[in-house]
Amino acid sequence: MRRLADEILIPAETIASRVVELAREIERETPPDGEIAALIVLKGAFVFGADLLRAIRRPTRVGFLEIHRQSDDGGEVEFVFTHPFPIEGRDVLVIEDILDTGVTMNALLDRLRARRPARLRTAVLLDKRSRRQVECPVEHVGFEIPDRWVVGYGLDDDELYRNLPGIGWVVENP
Repeated sequence: MRRLADEILIPAETIASRVVELAREIERETPPDGEIAALIVLKGAFVFGADLLRAIRRPTRVGFLEIHRQSDDGGEVEFVFTHPFPIEGRDVLVIEDILDTGVTMNALLDRLRARRPARLRTAVLLDKRSRRQVECPVEHVGFEIPDRWVVGYGLDDDELYRNLPGIGWVVENP
């Protein structure tokens, strides 16, 4: 059984400030008359994606995608897209909660490149560089974090703690 650690890793105020900074970075890299086609990876990135998109001052289309694994040990990955717009020719921004090994993100980016976007960018809230198995291009990173099971701000542990305003982590009960 796990429980929430007493200490907060990233407070809500720090997250809110960094989300606005990320939005400004994304805006600077988007042509003034440019439109963004955002794809939010469910479920973990729904809070980050909503806050980030509200902070971006550009016309933005929003779609979602879910990632399903055949097994927990790195089995085949299936992507389920829910978006009312074509990817081809668009400036696509993938919004993800956490970048871990890089394997799934690389598979997703390969799948999206096959749909021929004009540009493909990524924004991740959290980066666990210490766990990277393959290099993965990420243009916008909120925070680099240690190798812990983190929760809050949309991230969960067995569907718990998504509603926490900051980022904490879980520990095993003694």
